[in-house]
Amino acid sequence: MIVENSNLQDVKIIIPESFEDFRGEYIETYNKERYNEKGINIDFIQDDYSWSFKNVLRGLHGDEDTWKLVSCPFGKYYLVVIDLNKDSATYKKWDYFIVSDINKRQVLIPPNHANGHLILSEKAIFHYKQSEYYSTTEQFTIKYNDPKYNIWWPIKNPLTSQRDEP
Repeated sequence: MIVENSNLQDVKIIIPESFEDFRGEYIETYNKERYNEKGINIDFIQDDYSWSFKNVLRGLHGDEDTWKLVSCPFGKYYLVVIDLNKDSATYKKWDYFIVSDINKRQVLIPPNHANGHLILSEKAIFHYKQSEYYSTTEQFTIKYNDPKYNIWWPIKNPLTSQRDEP
């Protein structure tokens, strides 16, 4: 597996190894021992999936305690991460990642970072492993179009939930 740094402090891009032949493809999406060997020593305790249709934007959400390892087993999405760690050199900066079933990228998101994603394909599945149990009451929300961050999204009028409306 390949682990790369992103433009945000402590946010990593991970590309797992895969094996392809005439039958299809095999991908090991997580192996605690291999991740530990790469310096990723996080105890993930919960896995979740959400699926959405094209032009749906979910987020930007986060909390103070949870590490997330996100991937896309089906489809393609535009992922935005904002660094809200006050001790970070990249505090209040954001970066984006294209995550898909084709590029197999995973993005490791630390606590005190908000993340949100926009579905680019007709349908996509957002998978995330978490180091804490999910709780909406512990989360913060940042509006996707908050002028303080000036985030560029590849859409003008995304479909959002009431929680994520501008």
